[in-house]
Amino acid sequence: MEIIDAIVLGIIQGLTEFLPVSSSGHLELGKALLGDKSIPEESLLFTVVLHFATALSTIVIFRKDIWIILKGLLQFKNNEETLFSLKIILSMIPAVLVGLFFEEQLEQLFGGNIMFVGFMLLITAALLWFADKAKSTRKSVSNSNAFVIGIAQAIAMLPGISRSGATISTSVLLGNDKTKAARFSFLMVIPLIFGKIAKDILSGDLTFSSENSIPIGLGFIAAFVSGLFACTWMISLVKKSKLTYFAVYCVVVGLIAIAFGFIK
Repeated sequence: MEIIDAIVLGIIQGLTEFLPVSSSGHLELGKALLGDKSIPEESLLFTVVLHFATALSTIVIFRKDIWIILKGLLQFKNNEETLFSLKIILSMIPAVLVGLFFEEQLEQLFGGNIMFVGFMLLITAALLWFADKAKSTRKSVSNSNAFVIGIAQAIAMLPGISRSGATISTSVLLGNDKTKAARFSFLMVIPLIFGKIAKDILSGDLTFSSENSIPIGLGFIAAFVSGLFACTWMISLVKKSKLTYFAVYCVVVGLIAIAFGFIK
């Protein structure tokens, strides 16, 4: 993998992991446009590294929240932190089940199917538009809400469906406070990312070549730094109800991807 390609893909991952435009979809589009010809094992390793980078950027941004949750859990009481952690666990169930039973079917959708990504981006756009029109409330995420948001997260495993867009939009459409919806959306994905990374490492499918160490390292840095920026920006945008702009963006990119798919 070329260094410039690794940096570009790292920036794409960092920005689109948090901005509601689908990181997986944009990585597929980016690889197609850059003519990525890396073998599957190298591509998997690079994807794992980029996801690790964005997970770390989430931890940095929400370090105070995470520390409070951990301290609360260590008290071994039925406190607010324990209840919040239960909601996180409930939200993980749908994605875990899909990952366990439909992994092969999902992987088939990540083979440069640009047209499919385009249609999924249009669905993401619709979700963002409806969420931006929802009324502001002060309601917190309930247990039942957490599970429904988890279903949205599982659906967002499809390339082109934004995870943050789907989960935040679903939470807001359920009547939850927009800021709390964004916070829950970003915190709920951390255990899943690290779980997926652990699974990929234990599978033995990852291969490392010293020739790719510099591109992979620079891709990691690019994803981490751009992730810090995007996560902070996204929280501000959700508060100000500015998701419609991303809905328009997803429509434009989605239509371009569909057109590109026809031409290709």
